[in-house]
Amino acid sequence: MTDTRRRVKVYTLNEDRQWDDRGTGHVSSGYVERLRGTSLLVRAESDGSLLLESKINPNTAYQKQQDTLIVWSEAENYDLALSFQEKAGCDEIWEKICQVQGKDPSVDITQDVVDESEEERFDEMSSPGLELPPCELNRLEDLAELVASSLPSPLRREKLALAVENEGYIRKLLELFQVCEDLENREGLHHLYEIIKGIFLLNRTALFEVMFSDECIMDVIGCLEFDPALPQPRRHREFLTKTARFKEVIPISDPELRQKIHQTYRVQYIQDMVLPTPSVFEENMLSTLHSFIFFNKVEIVGMLQDDEKFLTDLFAQLTDEATDDDKRQELVNFLKEFCAFSQTLQPQNRDAFFKTLSNMGILPALEVILGMDDVQVRGAATDIFSYLVEYNPSMVREFVMQESQQNDDDILLINLIIEHMICDTDPELGGAVQLMGLLRTLLDPENMLATANKTEKTEFLSFFYKHCMHVLSAPLLANTTEEKPSKDDFQTAQLLALILELLTFCVEHHTYHIKNYIINKDILRRVLVLTASQHAFLALCALRFMRRIIGLKDEFYNRYIMRNFLFEPVIKAFRNNGSRYNLMNSAIIEMFEYIRVEDIKSLTAHIVENYWKSLEDVDYVQTFKGLKLRYEQQRERQDNPKLDSMRSILRNHRFRRDARTLEDEEEMWFNTDEDDLEDGEAVVLPSDKMKSEEDLMEPISKFMERKKLKDTEDKEVLGKSSLSGRQNPSFKLSFSGSTKTSLSSPPSSASLNPGSPGSPGSPGSGARNSPPTTTVTTKGGLVGLVDYPDDDEEEEEEEDGETKEEPLPPSKKSKLSS
Repeated sequence: MTDTRRRVKVYTLNEDRQWDDRGTGHVSSGYVERLRGTSLLVRAESDGSLLLESKINPNTAYQKQQDTLIVWSEAENYDLALSFQEKAGCDEIWEKICQVQGKDPSVDITQDVVDESEEERFDEMSSPGLELPPCELNRLEDLAELVASSLPSPLRREKLALAVENEGYIRKLLELFQVCEDLENREGLHHLYEIIKGIFLLNRTALFEVMFSDECIMDVIGCLEFDPALPQPRRHREFLTKTARFKEVIPISDPELRQKIHQTYRVQYIQDMVLPTPSVFEENMLSTLHSFIFFNKVEIVGMLQDDEKFLTDLFAQLTDEATDDDKRQELVNFLKEFCAFSQTLQPQNRDAFFKTLSNMGILPALEVILGMDDVQVRGAATDIFSYLVEYNPSMVREFVMQESQQNDDDILLINLIIEHMICDTDPELGGAVQLMGLLRTLLDPENMLATANKTEKTEFLSFFYKHCMHVLSAPLLANTTEEKPSKDDFQTAQLLALILELLTFCVEHHTYHIKNYIINKDILRRVLVLTASQHAFLALCALRFMRRIIGLKDEFYNRYIMRNFLFEPVIKAFRNNGSRYNLMNSAIIEMFEYIRVEDIKSLTAHIVENYWKSLEDVDYVQTFKGLKLRYEQQRERQDNPKLDSMRSILRNHRFRRDARTLEDEEEMWFNTDEDDLEDGEAVVLPSDKMKSEEDLMEPISKFMERKKLKDTEDKEVLGKSSLSGRQNPSFKLSFSGSTKTSLSSPPSSASLNPGSPGSPGSPGSGARNSPPTTTVTTKGGLVGLVDYPDDDEEEEEEEDGETKEEPLPPSKKSKLSS
């Protein structure tokens, strides 16, 4: 059945005692073979999928609330609710439930909730229903004691609720309240406070509907004013009748909607302000009150959404220039409250709500409102804009990009937001902080959509950097034209810190857009002017900005920094800070330590060559001496590539017990990278001792001399291999693929790829600038291994094929040859 009578929403109660919307569909009842009984079935109206299949259990307590709600528990902590669009549909399903359980459809609950012990349950069930004392002034104390004693027992609580409901007891109590208040009977008023509070804790919808009716609700609030724990009564009724005013900015023609708004406001006030904060044991007793408010709000938002005339009039008056300022302020405040109201809705309802507002033209209306002079109106419009950005940032981005095709940059919505951030008059910049957060959300690539036809990130960032970035950076550029900030008051410093925070976010999350902007506009140099600010937080923001740039390890940025000598203001700030151990000191040292640890060679060389004199006397940390050591090692590698290669031999070779020729040693010597070696140390085999560089140079020299003398013999061993340029620090080596011997050492020890000490492809090499010392060319996929003589005797023995002994490691041979 697909008519609107059976149209329902399915809700489940979550752990936070809030109702979660599980979907909208159409309910029916029928026999389900699998469940072996009559069941409730709800099929989704979107795709016909099964939202709910629940057997009508004869022992389950079903409650009917507010004429359009049916609530029940499937398990101990699993509550369900069906919210009907029409009362007629609710009545039909309720009759079916009552028919299955053999109950009269006129009742609002089909079962008594029983979870007592067997003995207590027998005693309670064998006793007649709860009898209430007469509603008289002298019996109020007895009634208060009865209510207090019934609350701990679910069965007694249920019987008390039925008795109060059936006898119309609430209206009699409220009449008695008026008598006590006229007589100023404080004791009777205190008893009535305890009684009414206890009735709230009975958690029964039928009682709430009586208490929250127009004729009863103010007297109920009056009863709750006389808390015995307080010396004087509260004045809640006075606030609700005199202070709180209901304003109809747009006339509401529907009396039911108006009544629902009044009721919801008052019940919300009772929950938040009148009722005492419930204890841990009482918290779940007010779940029905939460549900009452929740479903009222859903109804109000739905009724307003469906009233197209109301929303059309609202937006027409908002954007009409003839609307006076007071009226416009009321309209904006209503829209703000309307949006805040929607935050309690479930995702599906909230989507429908904001979609309706979008179709009505809320973004163009906000653009008009934000352009007005009234600070309060602009503040409310900002709050509304924040709801929209949090709900759907892509919708806002699409609007501003379409708008840019028709309007000038000055009146774009996003530029208005930036201008309000810059011009915030609040000394603490509360509004600016809020707007900066919204801009950050809009600029965050994580929530940008990507489809087959277009990429939102590319389109929006291109738009932003073309039309909006100059507006955002204008205060920064205007304040950094000299060596020191031209304005350095607290409010300006706060604003610049916010702008820097947003620019730092862009450096982290945007790629070439922000890079082009920083380099073309020389932004980093202007930002570093702020390191001279008297406000430490602003100077640290500038340092953080530079640190993020260095952390990218992008050579474009590094060349820009070196070309403009942008470490100079940082060094100057470090020296001006002196020996003080503070955040500024730590932040600057951490930046240089990062460069040292990550071995960013270009920046290391630039810092040592240009600023070493300013840093050499800093000895309380080893950062700057470590930078100098890195620099010297780098220069040493460039000047002595042969020494670098020899270190590679020592680092990568291990003892080998299998029968291998010296050709393996030769290949390792030419192919091995030195990057696994820690700077400043040479690794030899465990049995070897560390040798000084002088000791190492001697066998290298001897080797080179022998190479010159034995060139012809080498060619015979290597076939077509050639070795040229031996006097030059850069070697070029070619191998044929004829040799079948292969390397058995791990790839990490000896790379088969053409490489050189310090080549970029090896771990830890960073972006080294030292020239390659070896180039290897292979043919046929096999690497020809070089056989070179470390010793004339060994060479002769190898050629004659007489020696079968295991070859010595190169470190041993170095010792022998020396």
